[in-house]
Amino acid sequence: MRNQDIDLSYKYCKDNQVLLEKEENLLSIKCTEDTKISAISYLQKYFDLPLNVSKISFQDFNKALSESFTNSTSSSEDLIQGVDENVDLDSLVSNLPKTEDLLDDSNEAPVIRLINAILSEAIKDGASDIHIEPYEENLAIRFRVDGILKEKLNPNSRIAPLLNARIKVMSNLDIAERRMPQDGRMSLKLGEKWIDIRVSTLPSSFGERLVLRLLDKADASLDLRELGMSDEMTKDYLDQLKSTSGIILVTGPTGSGKTTTLYSGLNYLNDQSRNILTVEDPIEYALEGIGQTQVNNKVGLSFAKGLRAILRQDPDVVMVGEIRDKETAETAIQASLTGHLVLSTIHTNDAVGAITRLIDMGVEPYLLASSVKMVIAQRLVRKIDDEQKFSGRVGIFEMIKIDNDIKKLINENIDEDSIRNNAFKKYTSLTKDGENKVKQGVTSDLELKRVLKEVE
Repeated sequence: MRNQDIDLSYKYCKDNQVLLEKEENLLSIKCTEDTKISAISYLQKYFDLPLNVSKISFQDFNKALSESFTNSTSSSEDLIQGVDENVDLDSLVSNLPKTEDLLDDSNEAPVIRLINAILSEAIKDGASDIHIEPYEENLAIRFRVDGILKEKLNPNSRIAPLLNARIKVMSNLDIAERRMPQDGRMSLKLGEKWIDIRVSTLPSSFGERLVLRLLDKADASLDLRELGMSDEMTKDYLDQLKSTSGIILVTGPTGSGKTTTLYSGLNYLNDQSRNILTVEDPIEYALEGIGQTQVNNKVGLSFAKGLRAILRQDPDVVMVGEIRDKETAETAIQASLTGHLVLSTIHTNDAVGAITRLIDMGVEPYLLASSVKMVIAQRLVRKIDDEQKFSGRVGIFEMIKIDNDIKKLINENIDEDSIRNNAFKKYTSLTKDGENKVKQGVTSDLELKRVLKEVE
């Protein structure tokens, strides 16, 4: 960690390829092959201490530099006082760079430094979302960490237009449009870490609300064995992924990890022997070797139209981001019945609810029974460590295979409760899987009840 007495900027250290650690009677310098002797001589003269110089690889230097300054950048709370609500908005916006390394805070404009600090802190805190919410007097800035929203800052609401304009420029949105919702995205760098950010704006009575979804590619594990499934569930999921046809559905509310479960499945299948294509809204992670298409409702490219288009591209496996309507559902079913493995999500509380939701959309029960092979429901619960503190999240799951008994109940249009009672004589429910993780010490009973309250 950088000593606080050494006031060398990230930009200086990066440009000169030097990183310092000052001890009582010694100055330690880490450098690379590109470090100039003159830079080391200057530092020795400036600090007037004996030197200990060690040469490291570019990769190790960049990692150490990023870690050092990630832990020492200015906090948003320190910068909030420096934002002047009387700044000329037009001139501010015209001079804003669209992307930059957040640690290279060479631009002294307070609003830019504030936004950089907010984003940096959110990334360091492991936040999944940043909420910027204007009210009559104040602006609430909240982070969602491990599924829980916590207020981070509460500045005067008059700076809201400045923050919004900065974020809109960074995410290529129309800064003049304040009456209609907008969606955009940007990529930012924190040291050596790249973060994709989805931006959503929504008009409200006191101005525009913004939500920023942070997607850290480096921290996103697409290993099936790290999702939190039991060994038996993992085996069943892998068996279904090896099928050449049929539909695998994953259900749960927004932010329950559905996309990660599907991406993990695609990652497992992505061995260059299959043509894997997706249609998504939005594309959350770019997967090498997989063809991904973004839904664009402005030009009429819906899930259904996108799916029909990619079916003409000779796919083996297709992923549809979400089944929202009868047209998409029927297209997915036809794809599965003509020799394609289809993966998708649907918004319901539990696995059985996905079956009745599709029937409510107008899908014929016999088509549903013959095409859907597996339904997975999931939630994310906070994990507890040895000191009983919450840290990170893990999935709890229920997994229903559409076996002959359940097919018969679907074809006979039997009610949801009967299907559920039949299914959970053989398969593990969300509640049961959660209780097992409580017994294993993975999570707490209180946390499980918090997450599962809407299921029960």
